Amino acid sequence: QVQLVESGGGLVQAGGSLRLSCAASVRAYRNLAMGWFRRRPGTEREFVAAISYRDDSTHYADSVKGRFTISRDNAKTTVYLQMNSLQPEDTALYYCAARFGAVVTTGYDYWGQGTQVTVSS
Repeated sequence: QVQLVESGGGLVQAGGSLRLSCAASVRAYRNLAMGWFRRRPGTEREFVAAISYRDDSTHYADSVKGRFTISRDNAKTTVYLQMNSLQPEDTALYYCAARFGAVVTTGYDYWGQGTQVTVSS
């Protein structure tokens, strides 16, 4: 029902920035929520940020507040994750995810393939 493709990952030095993109193929955007998750080396997958297509509300993990910003384009076909002040601990495989319903930290049904972000010191 929903196809997600991430892009924008890469290698960056500590303190640098990257912007991830997630292109969504979906028929109806009403009631859709999009989120970003990441899996750091040796850790479980964790919630990063999410945005609602219904009211544009957002939610962030404490670890990225003030550094990362989630947004969507005017056509609501792509969501972005602007990552600033990147640190080595941000190194992870970042996944785009989607669900129908409220902006929450879990319960996402659709997933992209992931894009690698590597931050060097």
